[in-house]
Amino acid sequence: MLSPEELSALYISAKVAGCATLVSLPVAVLTAWWLARYEFRFKFLVEAVLQIPMVLPPVVLGYLLLIVFGGNGWIGQWLQQWGIQLAFHWQGAVLASIIVAFPLMVQPIRLSFQMINRQLEQIAGSLGASPLKVFCSISLPLALPGILMGSILCFSRSLGEFGATITFVGNIPDETRTIPIAIYSLLQQPDGEQMALRLVLLSLGLAFAALLANYWMMQKYQRKIQEC
Repeated sequence: MLSPEELSALYISAKVAGCATLVSLPVAVLTAWWLARYEFRFKFLVEAVLQIPMVLPPVVLGYLLLIVFGGNGWIGQWLQQWGIQLAFHWQGAVLASIIVAFPLMVQPIRLSFQMINRQLEQIAGSLGASPLKVFCSISLPLALPGILMGSILCFSRSLGEFGATITFVGNIPDETRTIPIAIYSLLQQPDGEQMALRLVLLSLGLAFAALLANYWMMQKYQRKIQEC
């Protein structure tokens, strides 16, 4: 049985990861489609910017978020005028997770769009379908496996986010203490190793389940391609 502290960390982690995935999904789909369909000057710079969170130390990313979205940040001050506070709030943890996990979501979706037979879209367009209808009825359904894989990767990465989150939103019980932060906190306590071990095992189980789901989706998609 999990203690109330462990259940709180699990709930906050699931809430943060779920919100990060839902908010990222529309932007990731449009970004992936744009990168897959268009060639333009300095495209490599756009791709490099998208990949920066993958190579930047998480603590550095969290510090940059604190500078920009903190109470004294140039965006944070403007948001506070509208009653929105991100620093040291669970919504800030959602923002940190979005930035860290966004590249992982975009890549499989982009690959799915690139593998679509463009002739199907061209035929639909020649029959009078608008670009929006072609996208919604042809491109989006065919890219669904990549969208699901990207969502799984984003959700699982958000569950494990630590460095940027603790730097930007801190370690506040029942507010920003996710599973990784709870494990870190418990390891600092003399009698917290047992609870930390339970959370570690829970994290391993969640990560393994996410990888299995991702593997199953990839195998199913590959079989579908081979059949076609």
